[in-house]
Amino acid sequence: MEYCEGFDTFPHRGTKRDDIRPGLRITSFRCRVTIALTADDEAVTILGVFYGGQDVDAALQKDEDTP
Repeated sequence: MEYCEGFDTFPHRGTKRDDIRPGLRITSFRCRVTIALTADDEAVTILGVFYGGQDVDAALQKDEDTP
């Protein structure tokens, strides 16, 4: 929780992954956890917390039927 609360101070950390989803950023925590988030001037939204071995790319692909 403390690590995620730190996004208030530095919300644009991580690697941009617009190839998966526009505005997506991916960062890691303790080598085995991946955190997916979006950030703008008003809010940070954590889209998921994924543990080792999970397919982050597939889980975050925007559904083509969704506008």
